[in-house]
Amino acid sequence: MLSSKEGFVRLPNEHIIFTAPPRTTLSLKPSSGKEPFSISSSSGNLYLTNQRIVYLPSQQNPAFQSFTTPLLHVYDSHVTAPFFGPNVWTAIVRPVAGGGIPPSIPVVELKISFKEGGAFDFHSNFERIKDRLGQAVEHARDQGSTASQANPGRGVDFTHVHLDELPAYDGARNPVTTSDSQQPANATQANAERAGGTDFAPPTEPPPGYEEVQQQSVAAELEDRLRRTSS
Repeated sequence: MLSSKEGFVRLPNEHIIFTAPPRTTLSLKPSSGKEPFSISSSSGNLYLTNQRIVYLPSQQNPAFQSFTTPLLHVYDSHVTAPFFGPNVWTAIVRPVAGGGIPPSIPVVELKISFKEGGAFDFHSNFERIKDRLGQAVEHARDQGSTASQANPGRGVDFTHVHLDELPAYDGARNPVTTSDSQQPANATQANAERAGGTDFAPPTEPPPGYEEVQQQSVAAELEDRLRRTSS
């Protein structure tokens, strides 16, 4: 699966998503540490595609020419940033049958050190693509595909897996809701009047009962004048 022109032969519908800077190191060992198995490389090229992780050591030898794992076989990935030294991306990998790792080892620990940076970019792209693949697998299972735990990507059509970044949410934009946009103008004016705004207009008509009170006052005053005159 190696190519002298592009480094490795791509799978059908495979696209490179991220390429790490050179001088990236890799180590592979059993997570339990009990099995006498270990693979390491002090420098190499790391690729993240829409289907797998590919690592090609700078100095290939018969014992280690390349490492590759499907994305859906990788679990518990995270980045550690030590006080001294490069950032390290660590994950648990479930080996593929016949891939060169002894069958007695159920899982291995994968550590990738980024001597020239790029660990967090690699991790964010990995999580994004793996999430999209997981959704595609669930959709394929709903359609009755033969995906299994040993090969969860079986039956997935990679041509329809969305790979682009989704647009970032802009929280600064506050769209006007339907109820706000349909609020009548007189309601806004009434709110301003209740708040004591400068646009308040005094009433043009007397309050209820004003004329009756005024007539009673005039009659009382006239009666008082007649009483004083008669006395």
